[in-house]
Amino acid sequence: MDWGNWNKYPKEYNHEIHGPYDPATYYGKQDTPFGQVKLGELPAWLSRRNIGPAPFAQLLSRAYWRWQHKYVLPKKNGVASFFQVACGAMIFFYILNYPRTKWEAHYKYH
Repeated sequence: MDWGNWNKYPKEYNHEIHGPYDPATYYGKQDTPFGQVKLGELPAWLSRRNIGPAPFAQLLSRAYWRWQHKYVLPKKNGVASFFQVACGAMIFFYILNYPRTKWEAHYKYH
């Protein structure tokens, strides 16, 4: 079975140039951030994006590691990461259970 690039460094990563590998860093070619793209440049900017399941998984992995470096891994971390996970779980389960509970607004309890 060929796993492709699974569990390997990105092709753009070079130890001599970038130093130690950081999973929260994008090593590809730098582009204009989305917030600085003008409306007329949006189609060209979108055409330069690498779209597919693997780039999306890489994006989620980088976001996860940035969150880890900011909230979980510092020596003096607080309770922010716990509350973020708890609030995320509450929102997820509210969305999950909404079809079952949306009709309770129509019930009369008197």
